[in-house]
Amino acid sequence: MKNETLRVLMVTDVYFPRINGVSTSIDTFRDDLARQGVGVGLVAPEYPESQAAGAAWRIPSRRLPFDPEDRLMRWGPLMHKVDALARDGVDLIHVQTPFAAHYAGFRAARRHRLPVVATYHTHFEEYIDHYLPLMPRPVLRGIARGIARNQCNGLDAVVVPSLAMRDKLEEYGVTAPMHVLPTGIPAGRFEGGSRERFRGQHSIAPTRPVALFVGRVAHEKNIGFLLDALSHAVRHVDALLVIAGEGPALPELRHRVVRLGLGRHVMFVGYLDRKTELPDCYAAADVFVFASHTETQGLVLLEAMAAGLPVYGLARMGTRDIIEPERGAIAAPGDAEAFGLGLAALLSDTRRREAMSSEARRFAAEWSSTERARHLADLYRSLAA
Repeated sequence: MKNETLRVLMVTDVYFPRINGVSTSIDTFRDDLARQGVGVGLVAPEYPESQAAGAAWRIPSRRLPFDPEDRLMRWGPLMHKVDALARDGVDLIHVQTPFAAHYAGFRAARRHRLPVVATYHTHFEEYIDHYLPLMPRPVLRGIARGIARNQCNGLDAVVVPSLAMRDKLEEYGVTAPMHVLPTGIPAGRFEGGSRERFRGQHSIAPTRPVALFVGRVAHEKNIGFLLDALSHAVRHVDALLVIAGEGPALPELRHRVVRLGLGRHVMFVGYLDRKTELPDCYAAADVFVFASHTETQGLVLLEAMAAGLPVYGLARMGTRDIIEPERGAIAAPGDAEAFGLGLAALLSDTRRREAMSSEARRFAAEWSSTERARHLADLYRSLAA
């Protein structure tokens, strides 16, 4: 089957226009898998917003009361569509998320005797309590671990984006074959941004030191820690923290900025178009900052590094694979004051940032999305043989 076109059906609870790491990973792999002789169909939720981004079979869905950004696909239409597609000559099913998509994809695969693989994108144990705060955290963590173990052990293979996530699933008791396969980044997509254009559009002085966070503005991203750290950094340098993204933690973070007296040191710019606006944003910054404890990979760090932006962040979970080599990145301390002082020192050291920028580009170039897709295509073929 090496030279034949393989037909893969991906099923996901999340996709564009919802912007997050799962959507980005799916989109990146789909583009590159096509060049590897793998045709990918996608089943995803229908959203109230425009569905123009990314071709997919859209399933009617309803709003989740505890998470207004996401949608729950209606089970009947979802199962009908996945089952029909599986019956129509699919070689393998790839589940991307562990909710309705997992159960529909798994059932269809077993009914039609197809291999089924899943990517474990998200470390749910660490932030499930943000969305179900009334239940005790130990209980929620136990539930999350049990669900992950049961789901993964029913699969033919599990794809994990980092060594840390593989180790965590082994700790849960997952015995299914696991394959460490991070999402790559498209070559050249984040290069060539205009520093002057972004700074001009947002009235940022040409020489003002700028730290940048890009991502979902959610509690698990630990952005409040970045604000606490910034309050120490601004005592030494007139820094501006640009936060690019939206999410449920935004109102609370805006209030925190006011409480900390950081009004002139923080700018929220919302979601930015990945192709037209984000490269300019990366180019306009001097340092990329990150403090999440729950990332299974931290793809956004590689995007920043591909743009030549030094990374200063906590090396936790999946981000360890990117930060700990310290090739264009610095593993920051976990104390807010020490983090802030280190950030101030880096923002004040132009020569060090220039050296880190060159190394960051070289490091990011090693995470080619084309090569990652080749490995995933090989896995598909081994399972479908």
